Amino acid sequence: MRLLIRNIKTLAQVETGAERKSRVYGQDMGTLPCLDDAWLYAEQGMIHSFGTMDTLPAELQADETIDASGRMVLPTWCDSHTHLVFAAPREQEFMDRIKGLSYEEIARRGGGILNSARRLNETSEEQLFEQALQRLEAVIAQGTGAIEIKSGYGLCTEGELKMLRVIRRLKEVAPIPVKASFLAAHAFPPEYKENHKGYIDLIIDEMLPRVAGEGLADYMDAFCEKGFFSVEETARLLEAGLKYGLKPKIHANQLHRSGGVQVGVQYNAISVDHLESMGEEEIDALKGSNTIPTLLPGAAFFLAMHYQPARALIDAGLPVALASDYNPGSCPSGNMNLLLSLACTQLKMTPEEAIHAQTINGAAAMELEQQLGTIARGKKASLILTRPVPSLAYLPYSFGENWIERVIV
Repeated sequence: MRLLIRNIKTLAQVETGAERKSRVYGQDMGTLPCLDDAWLYAEQGMIHSFGTMDTLPAELQADETIDASGRMVLPTWCDSHTHLVFAAPREQEFMDRIKGLSYEEIARRGGGILNSARRLNETSEEQLFEQALQRLEAVIAQGTGAIEIKSGYGLCTEGELKMLRVIRRLKEVAPIPVKASFLAAHAFPPEYKENHKGYIDLIIDEMLPRVAGEGLADYMDAFCEKGFFSVEETARLLEAGLKYGLKPKIHANQLHRSGGVQVGVQYNAISVDHLESMGEEEIDALKGSNTIPTLLPGAAFFLAMHYQPARALIDAGLPVALASDYNPGSCPSGNMNLLLSLACTQLKMTPEEAIHAQTINGAAAMELEQQLGTIARGKKASLILTRPVPSLAYLPYSFGENWIERVIV
């Protein structure tokens, strides 16, 4: 299949040099390289070449040609943090929060993650797969071109394996890259409420060997938070995961300054995610590390919490990423276009910064930066074609409008 897109109003997030970006840092996120009045040519699903219209070779032959007059083309969004596989929504807890209960109070009552775990363990693998596939197709239609999906609603060996097998099936059928994270350390199941060591032993001694033996996960994750997994418990889990080749990713500092950022950096985590509760100590720990701070403002929005300090992180020179946190409890949305608007209105990021955070830096948070995240020769032709729009700033500005005309993956 040969595809030519011509008369592109703006071709955004381009790389024209031979050297590829691995991520974009700090104030460099404020500049988005673009070509106006451009064309792009793809062969067999890969970007072959691109340039301004005055350089379009006359000899190019295409099976499909798109006239993109008045439209923009961007790389697809890279969503590096989701819980896409779940059994049922949790709208009753949404009502409870409206009536004044906090996220932590709902969790203490057996809601939250434990609620999702009960429902998941009652649901067949086939049902979970069909539901998750529908959600995946929906987010692809909204511009997502790569996604990470976590387990963590099983909280027992068979439940966690069931989730990870569903994610593996999604990998096999999805037209986009899918990464899997093993997150049995999401909460303590009721039978281990007073026996934390017992549950951690179960994860390390029983679950991990089976997860690794079946090749079910790319990453090891843990919810390092007050009332969940301590720094010491998280460190033990990450060390165990590394022995099986599972690189760390951390849920860190959502509710408190938990030490999650520091333990993530200590173990060279690919990313530390959430980061609503941050101070200078956490920012200093991230400086000079390879760990990507990944912000999830959709969860802060839905839980009516304070937002992440994106400006402080960017001003410190860090490569900020944005991800949806799509899950049934704290962010029942994988719409990365809405996330773009939240980043600008609530985190005070510029449109250029937010686009970097949702493309190349999101790709880096899944180790996909050599395949996705920019318009570059040899990368996947994974593209968003907009409807006619006046400017890049219009994309986050028009938060209620579907400005996507077509997603090409």
